[in-house]
Amino acid sequence: MSNTKFENPVYYVNRELSWLKFNERVLSEARDKSLPLFERLKFLSITASNLDEFFMIRVASLKDQVHAKYTKTDISGMTPKEQLKEISSRTHELVLQQYSTYNRSLIPALNKIGVNVIMEHEDLNRSQKAYVDRYFEENVYPVLTPMAMDSSRPFPLVRNKSLNIGALISKKDQKKGKEELEFATVQVPSVLPRLVVLPQEKDGRKSVILLEEIIERNIGKLFLSYDVVCAHPYRIMRNADLSIDEDEAEDLLKEIQKQLKKRQWGEVIRLEVEEKMDKKLLKILKSEFQIKEEDIYAINGPLDLTILMKMYGLDGFEEYKSKPHTPAPVPEVQESENDIFAAIRKKDIFLHHPYASFDPVVDFVRQAAKDPDVLAIKQTLYRVSGHSPIIAALAQAAENGKQVSVLVELKARFDEENNIVWAKMLEKAGCHVIYGLVGLKTHSKITLVVRREEDGIRRYVHLGTGNYNDSTAKLYTDCGIFTCSARYGEDATAVFNMLSGYSEPKSWNKLVVAPIWMKKRFLKMINAEAAHAQAGKPACIRAKMNSLCDPDIMEALYHASSCGVKIELVVRGICCLKTGIPGVSENIHVRSIVGDFLEHSRIFYFYNNGAEEVYMGSADWMPRNLDRRVEIVFPVEDEDIKREVIHILDIEMQDNMKAHVLQPDGVYVKVDKRGKVLLNSQMYFCEWAKKRAKKPVDPVKSRTFIPAEHMEE
Repeated sequence: MSNTKFENPVYYVNRELSWLKFNERVLSEARDKSLPLFERLKFLSITASNLDEFFMIRVASLKDQVHAKYTKTDISGMTPKEQLKEISSRTHELVLQQYSTYNRSLIPALNKIGVNVIMEHEDLNRSQKAYVDRYFEENVYPVLTPMAMDSSRPFPLVRNKSLNIGALISKKDQKKGKEELEFATVQVPSVLPRLVVLPQEKDGRKSVILLEEIIERNIGKLFLSYDVVCAHPYRIMRNADLSIDEDEAEDLLKEIQKQLKKRQWGEVIRLEVEEKMDKKLLKILKSEFQIKEEDIYAINGPLDLTILMKMYGLDGFEEYKSKPHTPAPVPEVQESENDIFAAIRKKDIFLHHPYASFDPVVDFVRQAAKDPDVLAIKQTLYRVSGHSPIIAALAQAAENGKQVSVLVELKARFDEENNIVWAKMLEKAGCHVIYGLVGLKTHSKITLVVRREEDGIRRYVHLGTGNYNDSTAKLYTDCGIFTCSARYGEDATAVFNMLSGYSEPKSWNKLVVAPIWMKKRFLKMINAEAAHAQAGKPACIRAKMNSLCDPDIMEALYHASSCGVKIELVVRGICCLKTGIPGVSENIHVRSIVGDFLEHSRIFYFYNNGAEEVYMGSADWMPRNLDRRVEIVFPVEDEDIKREVIHILDIEMQDNMKAHVLQPDGVYVKVDKRGKVLLNSQMYFCEWAKKRAKKPVDPVKSRTFIPAEHMEE
């Protein structure tokens, strides 16, 4: 082991720049010509959506720091100002790549299969022009509100993320050469479909045009006394990071509602404009939004590529999409004739979504709501779907006279409004709604059902790595367990008592809870592996998470690596440590899997001198998860489930189709597949879940399992 000081900034990557590398990995999927065409559209749309949130929160936060003259450096040695400069440079490059992919690869490919994307309204043929003009008159014109700016009318409020068309107009009766140009703007209405499908041509081709092109073509009809000199779309991004002083807020729900409105007029931090925008028009926008040149993005194509998700939904192109996966049934539940409580009494049950169905989790709450022997249901909710069956079941349970306690995390970013609606609805139904601990987000995923049985009170617990959201459960990879182990039940009760009554337990039976206990436990387990390695014993750490940027954890991993511990990490997004540094991280290997499903589960494995320990839970190795949130990590003790979870890590470490491996120079590269059996871990788990559904008791016994069959054609 070296005497290296592991806090040296050269050993770390800036968090924001690491996130941009993640979005580049998503973009690489859009550029991969081996993928079905419409899947590539979806990935490009995701990069745009990701970038919006990145600016509204992360870039906004850095700008706040610069305004506050905060100059402290981050773990990689960069000041906020330096970070913003580098982010701007990298993001401009990323946007160029996005639109190069769109214009040079995806549009020609769409054209080839019979989808004609009309880029500019001038390219419409005669019949199409007649159709869009009629469409404008009948559907669009009544909705539009043109707004001019002059001495009596100030510059209008332009809403965050809205798409707008800016125009320069001049009065028709002005003499030539003396035209006074005025600014006007119109918001492209979000209540209308942005993607307009035109009547099918005789040759069977499908033509589509964007709503802003239809408005631009007809914009003169909005300003009848004026000539429209030019008209171009633009879009702004505002600071959307909520700043809530919870100690001062008498009612957290009202305070969040008030802060949500402020998102619409926060500081403008990014301006997207059409590349060919008139310079005079751009100058007005730049001045009114008080935005710097480096925050302006000149776009060669449609603004806001999230529209491609709508294009993905076009009918009739199923052969250009991945075959949808149908989650497999969970055999342990089926064996008990869908009596979830009987199934859990037999044995702890493992769930791996979206490969296995999320239905047992929904049914767990539904059955509890109707079961006359159930006395109480307690659950944490972070993000739920629009028409959540779990919310409906909780409301029904309260109406049935059961004690229902629900922690609704109002501060779940961009789900605040949705969660406020649910909180009010649950309260009306008679549920006891908790809003969490002051200063801490409650991010843990736990449900407790208290049931009266012949031999006394029994507590049933569900613990998971993902939200109680039946919609995202079809798209995100997550793990969970059902158990009625008494010690887990005691801990679950303690968690809810802590959340509702601030009664902090002195110790826990099984659960590892943040922010007080979790980081210490992880550091203890990492350091134990280092001690084993120093004693000449085999030592190994394997972990899977969304992000890794906690300084204390990374220093501990560097120390363990320098002692000879083999460390294998699957980190989907941000990873601030570096691999391959002599004497520091030679034993650390990092990979990121970007596939059809969003990798979301958190799994932690420690060899522990042969007494293997496996944990799952809601926390990433990030300061916010370990220090500023209520999180739960739980041990996997059932031997069959433990083997199953280790099997997941084994397969993901062998993925050579969707894995990007972090190189010592900071670049992520796809695995070299030459001469190897092709393995797409996500497709493997789809097949594995189907096999498991047919043969319930099939624990994995081999630790070097490599499939000799299909996986990817």
